[in-house]
Formats: sequence, C-alpha cells, structure tokens
Amino acid sequence: MIKLTDVTLMRGRKVLLDHASAQVFPGHKVALIGANGCGKSSLFALLRKELSVDTGECHVPSQWRIVSVAQETPSSDRVAIDYVIDGDKHLRALQAELAKAEEKEDGEAIGRVHGQLEQAGAYDVEARAATILAGLGFSPRQLTAPVSDFSGGWRMRLNLAQALLCPSDLLLLDEPTNHLDLDAVIWLEKWLQRYDGTLLLISHDKAFIDSTVQHILSVEQQQLVTYTGNYSAYETQRAERIRLQNIEYQKQQDKIAHLESFITRFKAKASKAKQAQSRIKQLERMETLLPAHASSPFNFEFEAPTALPNPLVQMESVKLGYGEHVVLEQVQLNLVPGSRIGLLGRNGQGKSTLIKLLAGVHNPMSGIFSTAKGLNVGYFAQHQLETLDPKASALLHLQRLDEKATEQSLRDFLGGFGFHGDEALGAVAPMSGGEKARLVLALIVYQKPNLLLLDEPTNHLDLEMRHALNMALQGFSGAMVLVSHDRFLLASVCEDFYLVDGGRVGAFDGDLDDYRQWILAQQNEEKAAEKPEQPKPDRKAEKRREAEFRQSVAPLKKAIDKHEKAMETLSARLAEVEQALTRTELYDEENKAELMTLLDKQSSTKQALEDEEMAWLDAQESLELARKEYDHAS
Repeated sequence: MIKLTDVTLMRGRKVLLDHASAQVFPGHKVALIGANGCGKSSLFALLRKELSVDTGECHVPSQWRIVSVAQETPSSDRVAIDYVIDGDKHLRALQAELAKAEEKEDGEAIGRVHGQLEQAGAYDVEARAATILAGLGFSPRQLTAPVSDFSGGWRMRLNLAQALLCPSDLLLLDEPTNHLDLDAVIWLEKWLQRYDGTLLLISHDKAFIDSTVQHILSVEQQQLVTYTGNYSAYETQRAERIRLQNIEYQKQQDKIAHLESFITRFKAKASKAKQAQSRIKQLERMETLLPAHASSPFNFEFEAPTALPNPLVQMESVKLGYGEHVVLEQVQLNLVPGSRIGLLGRNGQGKSTLIKLLAGVHNPMSGIFSTAKGLNVGYFAQHQLETLDPKASALLHLQRLDEKATEQSLRDFLGGFGFHGDEALGAVAPMSGGEKARLVLALIVYQKPNLLLLDEPTNHLDLEMRHALNMALQGFSGAMVLVSHDRFLLASVCEDFYLVDGGRVGAFDGDLDDYRQWILAQQNEEKAAEKPEQPKPDRKAEKRREAEFRQSVAPLKKAIDKHEKAMETLSARLAEVEQALTRTELYDEENKAELMTLLDKQSSTKQALEDEEMAWLDAQESLELARKEYDHAS
C-alpha cells in the first residue's frame, strides 16, 4: 500500500504538506481533491519519485508499476495506434529483443521471448489499443494518422490512451476529462470501474468522481484527510465538518493569537537557553495542535488579578517540616508576578510540603517567610476535591463565592468547564473525580488569584481539559508554582525549574530531558549501593518461579491468540467486502443502497480490525514487559 508518514512537502518556500500522513490500500480508487495550488500534482510527482519529501517518509511498494499521463506530446510522424502502444516500454523492449533473436536465428531465445510476449499481451495489444482509442473518440481512420496531424487536445487523448493501455498497479490520472467530450467521459468512467489496480484521480468533475471512486483524499490546511465514499458522500461529511468549524472559528483564531503572543514574549525574555528552547518547542506544538481541539467542550481563562503586589512572597533561610521532623531547610525563594516555577524531585522529598507552606497550610519552623498585602492564593490539591459540599451543585458553589452575580453569568462561566445545562444543577456527590477536579479549578479561576499553587492538577482530567488548562495558564499574569507528572504541561507553562532533593530547594539548570537523565542516574546509584551479595542459585526455587511466570502470563498468551484469530477473520471479511466493491454493476444508480451498505461494512470492518490490532499490540507489550520484569527479578 501507499503510506505517507509525517510528510512535509515544499515547492520553493511554500509549504504544501506539513507533517501529513495518509494511507491508500491496494485496489482502492481514490480522488485527490483540494484547492488549486495546494499540492495535488506535486503529490503525484512525489509518488512518481520526481520529487522527494522534505521530511517524513513516502512509501510505495517497489514492485508496483506506476503509470501516469504524459503532459507533453512531441510532433512526430508516428501513427496514432503505434504511438499509443509505444507507451508500453516493457512490451516494446521484448519486441526489440525478439527481432535481435530472429536476426541471430537463436531458436532458444526466440522461444523464450515469445513466451514473455504472450504474458505481456503482445498478441492482442493492437486490438486493445484500438478499443481504447475508439472509446476516447478516435475514428478508425484516425488510428493510422500521424501524431503531427492532431491538435493539442487530441494529443492529450493519445497520452491518456497510452496510460490506459499500459499494465499498472498504480494509475495516476490528473484531470483526465479536461479534453474529453461527454461520450468519452462516460466510456472512461466504465473503464475505470473495471480497472483492478489502485487509482489516484485528480478531477474537478463531481459526477465523474462519483462514478469512479469510493474514497476521497482531501488536502486541507496542509494536511491529508481521508473520507469514505464518493464525492457526494464527501460533500455531506465536509459540509457538517465546516459547519462545526465555523462555530469554533473565531474562538480558535483568538487562541492562536493569544498563544503566538506568549511565544513571542517568551523568546524575547528567555534567559536559560535549554529551558527556553524546550518551552518554545512545546508552545509551538500547542499552536499547531489547536485545530484538533477546535470543538473542545472546555474554554476558560484567568482574568487579571485585582492586585499584583511585587514581590508576592519572600523566603529566606526557611526551615520547614512536621513536628520535629525537618523536611527542607535553607530555602531561598522569591515569587514575583510572572514567576512560572515547576518543582521537580522524587516523591517524599518535600514538593508538596513547600506548596503547603506557600498556601498557608503550614508555618515555617524558622527563617523569614513574608507575604504581600493583597496576596490572593489559588490552591489546587487532590484533598480539596473532598472539601466540596457533596449536596451542593456546581452553581451553588459559585453563588456562595459571589452572591451578587446573576445566575446566567455563573452558568456561562461554568459552561467553560464543561458544566452545561442541568449539569450545573446536579449535586457534587455523584460526580466523577474529573468533574470534581474541574469544579475545583472553576472555583479557583473565578476568584482571580495572583498566586497559583497547583499540586498535580491533571490527575483526573482528560486530554481536552488538560489542553484547556494549559491554554489558560499561558495567560495567567500572577505567579505560579506547579507540581505535576504531566511533562507536556510542565514544559509548556513553566519558565524555571527548581529541584527539591536532599532537604534543599535549588534552581535546576536544564530541561525535562536533563531531569530524566538525572533521575536515571540517581536510580542507578541507589541500585549499586543496595546491591546485596548474590546468594547461590536455588534450582528448585527457579523452577517454581518459572512455573509461576508461565501461569501468570497464560491469560496474555490466550488474549494474543484470540486477537490473532480475530484479525484473520476480519481480514478475510474485509477482503470479501472489497472484492464485492469491484463489481461494476454496483455503481449503477439502482444499486446505490447496496453500495452504501458495503461501504459502511468496509468502514466498520476496518475499524474493528484496527481495534483488534491495537489490542494485540497492547497484549504483546504487556507480555514483553512481564518477561523483562521476570528476567530482571531473576
């Protein structure tokens, strides 16, 4: 099959495709559509290996015979039918080889080449060429006329006839109907319906596309989007897609402008090169991914705090802990508006303890800890989910914060956090962890904090809500301290990292990749220090462990076998459906219902096959992980 993976394709300085991916399966008939200049013809040139990708990979099976329509026709005295047959280079080469063998009177070579010519269709090639030319509108008299007698439009028909005559696995047709009259178009439709190779078609003729393809590959915003069905089905799907996009368009543009401003600002003020580059990369990635979140149910932002005193918090030689147990000491940390700090460190080293001090939950054991007048802390921690009133609704929680606000304004605000309609009126008690986390965040955002303390805020949040929180944090103008295992969030919202380790808090000079290496180094050191003297192997214990391992992974092996059988069944079912789709009568108007049923079955079977493949991969990975753990323990 044809497989495009993260392909970037440029012509000059213009980006045609930007990390685009798509697949075209053998035997599929696909229309490639898109605005003029979007790169359709360049994609054809890429498949013909006339262009190369700027990044990514374009894979076409090496054994495939690729045929396309020549764009130029030299003026020659070659008669039309011979010119068309000339397009089959392999056939002409065999005929030349036969002539040489006959000249040398080499009987063995003559017999061998005759067999090859028969396989190449040499003995009925003139009849096939004449049939194609007749279908494209050529009269019998014109078949023997020289190419030089024909106008430009008719010469293009000759080139099209060449392409149709050549044996091919992949047929690339770029606007094949441009120079055809209606009769020839109808004939070409029927011919393409019988074609058993893979077809990629560029055309602006909707009816022609409807009659010849079952898939649409659309170039949209430098990406390749696949639709199942013909052009009419595509129009229906695309219309709905555009309708939904238009609703979100302005919101999306606002977000892009909003994020671009932070990319520009951060580039201008970045002082730590490695951290700065990591964050810029994450911000630009977020900007690229914005369209994928255009229809997200979540949309909120932090309003400007009522006051922004500077500094907000000052800490000098602070010691903190519990009772007589010292967790951290000699802490030096000043928080000013715009501080965006991520706390790094292993569990139990004091990150949450430091945040609780900033939140006023704990007092310092010693040292100077001062906060500004007007400090307004927004503190998110997992235990706060339990402080919600289980009997109260989301709306009532907000009303308790602001008795003067109208119900509609509070409902509008809650809508940005996914609480729409009656969801804003339901009690907290039956809410999921994610819903409670969203409500706690809503309460924090509503109070316009100037110091934001976030201790694992994403634990219960889905991907869309995480993205919305990330976007909102970009616009937060106060100080922020974040503890999170979500590395994407850390990298995209934090400008400085502090390492909490060994009872100290200090600036970490590096990015998250460096921190990962630091963690691995710490783990290796600890393993080396704790490595006990190796006892003599206990053979009986080893055999027992082996038996226990085999028993523990038996369900995984059973699942793998089940998924493999399911994949075989689905692959066979998909082959049957795709074979049925090759029936030419299926594309007549009276059989349209059956066609749509088969297309739906094809789509659902493919999805089921993909699901089984993913489940099989998961089971394989789990088995491999279990083996590694067993080997490590042994």
